[in-house]
Amino acid sequence: MAISARSRKPLRTLTVLVALIVALYGVIVAASTWGTGSFTPKLGLDLEGGTQMVLEPRLVGKQTVTQSQLDQARDIIVQRVDSNGISGAEVTTQGGRNIIVSMPGVPDRATEEAIRKSSQMQFRPVLAAGSGAPVPTPTSSATGTGTATTSPTGTATVPKASSSATTSSSKSALPGSLLAATSSPTATATPAPSASKSAPTGSAAPKDATDLAWITPELQAQFTALDCTKPGALDNLVDDPAKPLVTCDDTGYEKFILGPVVVGGDQIGDASAGYQTSQTGQPTSVVEIALTLKGKGKDAYAKYSTKMVSLPSPQNRLAATLDSRVIVAPAFQSAILDGRASITGGFSIESARALANQLKFGALPMSFDLQTRAQISPTLGGEQLRLGLLAGLIGLLLVVMYSLFQYHALGMVTVASLVIAAGFTYGTITLLGWSHNLRLDMAGVTGLIVAIGVTADSFIVYFERVRDEVREGRPLRAAVEAGWGRARRTILAADGVNVLAASILYLLASSNVRGFAFTLGLTTIIDLVVVMLFTHPMVALLAGTEFFGGGHRWSGLDPERLGAKIRYAGRGRVTIADSRRAAAEGKA
Repeated sequence: MAISARSRKPLRTLTVLVALIVALYGVIVAASTWGTGSFTPKLGLDLEGGTQMVLEPRLVGKQTVTQSQLDQARDIIVQRVDSNGISGAEVTTQGGRNIIVSMPGVPDRATEEAIRKSSQMQFRPVLAAGSGAPVPTPTSSATGTGTATTSPTGTATVPKASSSATTSSSKSALPGSLLAATSSPTATATPAPSASKSAPTGSAAPKDATDLAWITPELQAQFTALDCTKPGALDNLVDDPAKPLVTCDDTGYEKFILGPVVVGGDQIGDASAGYQTSQTGQPTSVVEIALTLKGKGKDAYAKYSTKMVSLPSPQNRLAATLDSRVIVAPAFQSAILDGRASITGGFSIESARALANQLKFGALPMSFDLQTRAQISPTLGGEQLRLGLLAGLIGLLLVVMYSLFQYHALGMVTVASLVIAAGFTYGTITLLGWSHNLRLDMAGVTGLIVAIGVTADSFIVYFERVRDEVREGRPLRAAVEAGWGRARRTILAADGVNVLAASILYLLASSNVRGFAFTLGLTTIIDLVVVMLFTHPMVALLAGTEFFGGGHRWSGLDPERLGAKIRYAGRGRVTIADSRRAAAEGKA
């Protein structure tokens, strides 16, 4: 068939479809060859099995866990699991004490840590700081004041960026940074003040969190004895927000005496990770975690930054602790009044995003230890999957049989459209499994089966509109375009309602129901793509052939079988697609 002017537009549309298919499967091949992709979709927990972790709360002394705390921890872990892109995971409580997390596949250690750590960030003023490891004194004799011993120079060499840093307002050299860590080759090890001078027996109670009266002889002795280089040095640490804390930084190179909490983790309104911008607004290579404080946290931050900016070192430093360890302890350069903090300190973009997610979704009421970790088998297994696929195949065959019976040769367009839609869906789910860790569970398979009817419905609407136009006496070419104009509005309305329903179900539902909603919405969108880029242009091309355009009895568009009307076109002419029908009318 020669390419006419009428055929060029449908051919261009089909070319776009071919380009999309080639691009889709090209990315899959590239990801599988040079990356971590696969040629098959990832399966969910109920079809593939995975890993089950039993998390036990870490309790110190007489500390107990309540059911409300456990429920809160479960809800936060669910949000963290979702933010890590883990599809089809299940989080439940056990025995009023433990939390069970079941995830498909084998999660890496970083994912496990991101899920189970409490991520309770707190801001505490620094009262004293010293080397995390014991530093030998110039003489063998100990000081009589009970202060922490340091080297003669008072410094300890650190082979990485120090937790000592500066805090500046958004108008300083670090635009937009309210809490910014800078690199330094050394960390200043400041001895703890003498208990006899700072907290004499019978002295008045500390006035606020920055008061050195918090440092008692017992606290000073604990600080002196702490060796941050020893494994488990903080295992029995009791972190009371209302009391001072002796702890280490997350590297073990520096130890601190910290005052009570001035801003708690529950006052963090939002957290995000990204690259810090320069004064000109251009992104730099420095990774930051941007925090937005809210309510009382914003006011407290403004109050203490105003006071601490004029204090001597290390009392002008505000430590940010995560799970009782100091992650950064910058010094104020100016007061910060707008409640926006930017934390930097040697983060990678991946670790910063993981920490921001944990802070954003809230701090767990306690930390959890991994009690057991085991591989679990599929809850449904291959037999149920085969039955589900068999049901889908039966439904597909029924649709094909109906299309061929009702539309004859035109029904082959339905078959081809279903094949293309299936290929699009398979490729998209496979690609999303690689790029977004999408896993296909049984609920998702159910959504794919239901989508067969949604897709077939679009074809039926279109074909019936075209046949209605033929019944009105229009030539097939005109009937195809007029029918498409009418059918398109109906198809868009129907598929729009499906996508809206699937979106609402996805947002409001949880667990496996979201898999059903996602695949239903995805296949509905693919249905629109296939109808517009394949079904309509293909029917338009077939209308130019003798078999379909001439109204062959097996084409599915035979005017005689459809009961087409005769229209008077003037000058003794009538419009009817089938010459045999015209002859029959003339004899009558």
